[in-house]
Amino acid sequence: MTLRSLGYAYVNFQQQADAERALDTMNFNIIKGRPVRIMWSQRDPSLRKSGVGNIFIKNLDKSIDSKALYDTFSAFGNILSSKVMCDENGSKGYGFVHFETREAAERAIERLNGMLLNDRKVFIGHFKSRKEREAEMGARAKKFTNVYVKNFGEDMDDDKLKEIFSKFGQTLSTRVMTDESGKSKGFGFVNFERHEDAQRAVDEINGKELNGKQLYVARAQKKGERQTELKRKFEQMKQDGMTHYQGDNLYVKNLDDGLDDARLRKEFSPFGTITSAKVMMEGGRSKGFGFVCFSSPEEAATAMTEMNGRVVGTKPLYVALAQRKEERQAHLSNKYMKRMASVSAVRNPVLNPYQPAPPSGYNMEAIPQAQNWPAYCASSQLAQLLPSPCWAMQCVHPQQVQDMPSAIGPAASCPQAFSAIRPTTACQVPRTMAYQTMASEAPGTGMASAEAANKAS
Repeated sequence: MTLRSLGYAYVNFQQQADAERALDTMNFNIIKGRPVRIMWSQRDPSLRKSGVGNIFIKNLDKSIDSKALYDTFSAFGNILSSKVMCDENGSKGYGFVHFETREAAERAIERLNGMLLNDRKVFIGHFKSRKEREAEMGARAKKFTNVYVKNFGEDMDDDKLKEIFSKFGQTLSTRVMTDESGKSKGFGFVNFERHEDAQRAVDEINGKELNGKQLYVARAQKKGERQTELKRKFEQMKQDGMTHYQGDNLYVKNLDDGLDDARLRKEFSPFGTITSAKVMMEGGRSKGFGFVCFSSPEEAATAMTEMNGRVVGTKPLYVALAQRKEERQAHLSNKYMKRMASVSAVRNPVLNPYQPAPPSGYNMEAIPQAQNWPAYCASSQLAQLLPSPCWAMQCVHPQQVQDMPSAIGPAASCPQAFSAIRPTTACQVPRTMAYQTMASEAPGTGMASAEAANKAS
């Protein structure tokens, strides 16, 4: 827990009129440089997650903020929340308005979609989740008409680009992107009228050479879509590489500071063909670990067995199979949990209730239990074992208490009362002693000896 604010809070008023006045007067006020949004608390998240009544507005002017957006759309119905997306430079040019009902959202779309707000034509439509947008982009990708072209020379202009692509079909627009001086940036766009013409242009021109350079022609993509696709391809290539070199790549750590790539390759070369050897560096200094990749898993296994623990330079090497960061963290976490479980098992052993406890090293006798004595002693002798009060045996008169010598004298009979408690015969041996005798003798002899002792008394 970081104890940092999550950026939202709740205020509970005693009267609804006070809450309404706070909503009307404090909504979008600036607090610490940021406008706050105030809305009624919705405990049920189904309305927010369903997207019913939520609309999306784009191509907004930079001057339109959340309050202006709220004031503009409040004429069509009760608004639950409104927000203009911003960054450190201000408005991003789009926002959201969530109406209480679907009908209010429909009226806003019908009346304002395509209208001018601060001299800019805005687009208004129903809100769509990321999954819905990705599904639409996937379907739209199959029917594209806009083509992206890059890696052509600086002398390319709109007319030349149109001349190259017009042979594939009717083009609606052709544009070469330029900098502030009018110089070509090396890429542009061609928009065809039909999808079939755009697909044929991509198939035939992609990879062709123009003025000594290889052209790249593909479907035009938005920046976010292109980044997502590149990330997915990179992860796939990384996964394929790890799968391909599984068992061939070794991780070597505890390297000497003066050890470089050539020395690392030289140390591992006797064990097979090395495809790559790399010492990881930072700021021109070794980070203390590296990787050695062999041509086969057998060679890597031999090198790992022979080189692990061998001193190279001044340090013993640690050599193991290379793992991805996620796999290594999962392995270490699993190893840690097993070790903690074993430590907990030693600290708190679970004993079997039917298994005798192990010897503790101290021979401690149990306290005699008086309720079991009748099994070993006669009833007439049991009364002698019960202690009688010391004051019952004294014949001390109240007037003698002030005379200390005479008061202490009659109390001499008290030890005689306690002497009667001491066991004088075998029947008065505590039960635990008789039990220990029974444990050492043959079965049944313990009770017989107790009966014999009773008769002897």
